[in-house]
Amino acid sequence: MLTLTAAEVRVLGALIEKGITTPEYYPLSLNALVNACNQKSSRDPVMELSEADARTALFELEQLGLVRVQADSRVSKFEHLAYGKLGLGRPETAVLGLLLLRGPQTAAELRARAERMYTFDDVAAVTAVLDRLAAREEPLVVQLARQPGARESRWIHRLSGEVEAHSAAGVGAVPMAAPASDLQRRIGELEQLVQALEERVRALEGTSQASPG
Repeated sequence: MLTLTAAEVRVLGALIEKGITTPEYYPLSLNALVNACNQKSSRDPVMELSEADARTALFELEQLGLVRVQADSRVSKFEHLAYGKLGLGRPETAVLGLLLLRGPQTAAELRARAERMYTFDDVAAVTAVLDRLAAREEPLVVQLARQPGARESRWIHRLSGEVEAHSAAGVGAVPMAAPASDLQRRIGELEQLVQALEERVRALEGTSQASPG
């Protein structure tokens, strides 16, 4: 079983994401990779990796056969090898990449967030992918115990080793309020969404006013 560090998880996840969403800029230079790892959006937790952190993670991932370096240009560039090394198709890669970048998520959350990486017809399609990843001889994901009050259980990747600590809130656990940090993160995401929608509306209004009547 793989046991990646937090930095290695973030680097691999960022390479997977950018390889699908921005193929014109892929493979990534070290600088572009660090920026992708340290994005403030679509990352949980938000990290501040240095170039040295990224280099160390890349070296370890290369030793594991998960990353390849392209050094045939003036600037070395990096690409992931998860497709072949882990035997993944496009749907599995999209789901695993999201779990690497954003931590435990429900199937519904994964479907909504996967839109730029892969389009799933419905939540059942995501669940089918998760079930396949969990049914492997060495499972790549595991379903967590459903939290009190939650409608769905979340899934987590297993590339960082065992995940018993994440499933402590099992049957019979005492319900508790969500941590303040989690609430703040959710509020921040909603505020960003509202701001983006407001900017979109203003842009559309401006286009409408500029059009000849």
